Amino acid sequence: MLGMMFTDKECKEFDYLLRKEMDEMLLDMSDRRLDGPVKEAISKRYKIVFRMYARIAPPRELSRYAMGLKLQR
Repeated sequence: MLGMMFTDKECKEFDYLLRKEMDEMLLDMSDRRLDGPVKEAISKRYKIVFRMYARIAPPRELSRYAMGLKLQR
């Protein structure tokens, strides 16, 4: 396990980066041009990034991205 300490500004930036990355992955998952193995790889990565985001996000924001987990199945 690795621990990190962030300032408030760094934490907000980290939050922003994770949200934008998840938004991009959800957009990619809806792209019909991508085939199964690519979507599966994106889905696995999304789950990892989502778990990282879950550690710092408020529940209201978390539920917004949890919906993305349901869309990927």
